[in-house]
Amino acid sequence: MTLTETTPATTAGAVLDGPALWSAQAHMPSVLGRQLVIARGEGSYVTTTEGQRLFDGTAGLWHANIGHSHPELAQAAYDQMRTLETYHVFARYANDRAIELGERLAALSPIERSKVILNSGGSDSIDVACKLARRHWQREGRGTKQIILSREHAYHGLHAYGTSIAGLPFNSDGYGTASLVPETARVSADDLAQVEATIAELGADRIAAIVSEPIQGTGGVNPPAPGYLEGLQRLCREHDILLIVDEVITGFGRTGEMFATERYGLEPDLITFAKGVTSGYAPLGGVLVAPRLWEPFYADAAETPIFRHGVTYAGHATAAAVALANLDVIERDGLVPRALELEQVLRAQLDGLQQRQEAVVDARVAGFLGGVTLDERVSAERVTDRLIDLGFISRPLRGNTLQLSPPFIVSDQEVVDFVAAIEQAITEEGQR
Repeated sequence: MTLTETTPATTAGAVLDGPALWSAQAHMPSVLGRQLVIARGEGSYVTTTEGQRLFDGTAGLWHANIGHSHPELAQAAYDQMRTLETYHVFARYANDRAIELGERLAALSPIERSKVILNSGGSDSIDVACKLARRHWQREGRGTKQIILSREHAYHGLHAYGTSIAGLPFNSDGYGTASLVPETARVSADDLAQVEATIAELGADRIAAIVSEPIQGTGGVNPPAPGYLEGLQRLCREHDILLIVDEVITGFGRTGEMFATERYGLEPDLITFAKGVTSGYAPLGGVLVAPRLWEPFYADAAETPIFRHGVTYAGHATAAAVALANLDVIERDGLVPRALELEQVLRAQLDGLQQRQEAVVDARVAGFLGGVTLDERVSAERVTDRLIDLGFISRPLRGNTLQLSPPFIVSDQEVVDFVAAIEQAITEEGQR
């Protein structure tokens, strides 16, 4: 049926004449008229324009690690804008804050002797990493290595490359082709034998890279199966395939290590990052690049190639200043080890929840990330709606799953209260 067949004319008009802003990932007729407009933030809480104060149980979109409205980051942005808002980092030009941030990130990188490519966010980072993987093999004279593999249930942003390597069909359907970038394929999210079979079927001589989140986020907060990531790395080494680790969600402390790469003992060729590098205070992302990829582009010779990448705001001076201030706060306040402590609190609470609630099919924790999968009879979407009434923000993910990823600054009691509210909402939904 059409909108006008199922909705009174006045309501249809209200939908069609609604705000000019077209929201991301939204079924617009369903959200218009019931959007939560956030006007203020403080610490682990946000406040709507209607005055409702909500515990930010998802840290925005996984990014508000140090909480909202931190005065030091506001001051860093103000001071930088008064000095130089930005200047591009193309060709001979750079700016001092981008250079400073590059050195800071290289020092933190799990990849020894990293170079750092900066851009505007996680989707940019995936595009750059996939392009660099293909460019690497072209430069090596192995031009058949073009395919990018990624995992079922994976999410890697929504640029053309991210859309193409998504393991979530609802993000890639509707564009008239199976993949916007043709040379992509999916592998099992947890079965190494299937991954190896796919490599054999496609041919290692055609595969440029495998991209993997250490912990799948939007796909349902899925920790890696024991040995899976290590096995994926082994297959990459055996078949001369580059390993790209997508740390857009997990980077900068979410797993109790600065990078999840360290937690799982990985040695990737490329690491993508964003979100936690600024805690969302400015749009910034990037790629950490291993020497085998960057050294040929630095050779002192006339024939040395150029890697054609770059966006206008790559290395944006104010964003870089904010990132530096954010890293100062994370390190000074011990927020990475605090995330590890909070993991144990969250694990204990979700274990108890699963024991008490038959509607909880599974509860998973990896770092300060939790996923609660509900029986199909209990709607995760309705549970998150009820949580808003109770003063808490969660988000429904793939597989009827609730997202839990609060800022690192929360108290143990706030985690307890968050899970208690989830239990209340589940109980009420189950009684409908």
